[in-house]
Amino acid sequence: MGNPLFERKPLSLLLEEMKGENRLRRVLGPVTLTSLGVGAIIGTGIFVLTGVGAHDKAGPGLILSFVVAGIACVFAALCYAEFASMVPVAGSAYTYAYATMGELFAWIIGWDLVLEYAVGSSTVAHGWSAHFRDLLGSFGIHIPQSLSTAPFDYNPVAGSFFATGSYFDVAAIAITAIITAILVYGIRESARFNTGMVIVKLAIVLFVIVVGSFYIDPQNWHPFAPFGYTGISFFGHTLVGQTGIGNVPLGVLAGAAVIFFAYIGFDSVSTHAEEARLPRRDVPIAIITSLIICTVLYIAVSAVLTGMIRYDRINIDAPVSDAFAQKGLPWAQRLIDVGAITGITSVLLVMMLSQPRILLAMARDGLVPSKFFGAVHERFRTPYKATMLTGLFVATMSAFLPLRILAELTNIGTLLAFVIVCTAVLIMRRTHPEAERPFRAPFVPFVPIMGILSCLLLMFSLPEENWWRLIIWLLLGFVIYFSYGRRHSVLSRMRQKAQIH
Repeated sequence: MGNPLFERKPLSLLLEEMKGENRLRRVLGPVTLTSLGVGAIIGTGIFVLTGVGAHDKAGPGLILSFVVAGIACVFAALCYAEFASMVPVAGSAYTYAYATMGELFAWIIGWDLVLEYAVGSSTVAHGWSAHFRDLLGSFGIHIPQSLSTAPFDYNPVAGSFFATGSYFDVAAIAITAIITAILVYGIRESARFNTGMVIVKLAIVLFVIVVGSFYIDPQNWHPFAPFGYTGISFFGHTLVGQTGIGNVPLGVLAGAAVIFFAYIGFDSVSTHAEEARLPRRDVPIAIITSLIICTVLYIAVSAVLTGMIRYDRINIDAPVSDAFAQKGLPWAQRLIDVGAITGITSVLLVMMLSQPRILLAMARDGLVPSKFFGAVHERFRTPYKATMLTGLFVATMSAFLPLRILAELTNIGTLLAFVIVCTAVLIMRRTHPEAERPFRAPFVPFVPIMGILSCLLLMFSLPEENWWRLIIWLLLGFVIYFSYGRRHSVLSRMRQKAQIH
């Protein structure tokens, strides 16, 4: 008998779960699913991180940074699409890992996805709060400093924490509470709310591209890559390229690692496979379509932004809206701020929508308490208890922890998830070649191998402290798994019953 830690969940058992009474409602079509993907992707990345990436890391070469990060995501997206068509149940990468690599790896990826969705939601709530305060400020309304941000922050240059003079971020708590209530109410209502916000923010993004193109000065694109085209590091030590303050890598690849957060979200479509009407067809379409749309828009916006304003004059906090202000268009600045708030709200909604569905899948397997995390509301058909707990977690994290720590944790957690999914495709092609695959990732093994290598390259380009935070997070997860999950696992109980009989 094999090691129970690496016991895999049979595909037949996964598909059987879809027939149970405790499953979610199938109401999402391809357009709605694509809208959820776009809603999750376009937000903080395009309205905030473009400034950090261009000003601090890559200059106009940020255009190539988005291309590099987008290519890495395409490889991962094709692998996600294959699995989502094979196993259209809640759980995303967690479920895929359970079917291919066994229970321990499934737990690792499930716990890691908490980093992507719950901690990522906290990061997004921070961005929402900052833009909301800016918008209020333009009308002469100001939230007191004591209620504006986290009580402490981290100075990466000095390597130390410092007090901000604030108690907590009240706006982040407020938006999290509102989103939680919408998500508990129902998936159809949540999806409609998201679709409305996606339409608004796509209109704003297209406005930025079209109007901003009239203010481009080609001289601002020279030099195109002031920090070089590389920027590869390994555990904090730069291997190729220039280094900046604090020995952080600079260049196009370093920029790709930073703005990778902008792409987080396309994978969230796979967490809603159980709520799709025709998941084997619609989920792969939505994953790939949403990623392609957003990649094209990102490249266009970064080209316009760096063409409008010289990279070293870009405002880091609100790069897009400030660029129009610098060009003497204050009315456009306010319009873009409204679009940014709308865009970030939809990102927060989709990420907080995804997290409870990961917990639901883990609860069905007994790895977390099923009576709580597996509870589905009789009327709304949503995992309401897990949703409310996620809301509480996100509100607490966004209110009391600084943006830098949250954003870095999210990036490395997501990249690890992508590596595992690409690996899982290779394993499943070998162990279950006969399985039905309505969508097949092309050019296997090239696509998954390139997905693994490109995501690892971006992981190693992140600062050293990100790795230590990831290790500490995973160690905490192991404590929970070996003290609870392993003993309550459904597969473990099934194995014990078989041994008795």
